[in-house]
Amino acid sequence: MKKDITIPEVKDVYVAVVQEQHIEYKTLDWNAYIINNSDKDLDTVLIVSQGYNDTKMTPPMRHTLAKLPARSYAKIEFLQKKVLELNNSFKITFFDDNQMFDKTYLFRKNTINEKALQTIPLMQLKGVLVK
Repeated sequence: MKKDITIPEVKDVYVAVVQEQHIEYKTLDWNAYIINNSDKDLDTVLIVSQGYNDTKMTPPMRHTLAKLPARSYAKIEFLQKKVLELNNSFKITFFDDNQMFDKTYLFRKNTINEKALQTIPLMQLKGVLVK
């Protein structure tokens, strides 16, 4: 049964972790975003995020977006500094023209840091990107 299901390759959808100034608390926070850099809207976006290593595992966090418009982005969650020491996985599932797409984006432990910052597409902010 499972072998009969084909899930096409995900293109132009990314996950980025961006360092942003929190205006109220005057801190630099790391926030995860999903980016839709395609020309199509994404429907029913399901996101499951989790941090882990050999000895620790965070509880899975689940998020839903009813729609992510073309050429846009949306905040997924705030990442605490202790979580950056873990592998951080974001499993993204969404629909495009009634076709299901699925991909897991992985930020390896300690790869989210100021030395790895680059310009993020669409956002014009600096962050760490996984394609």
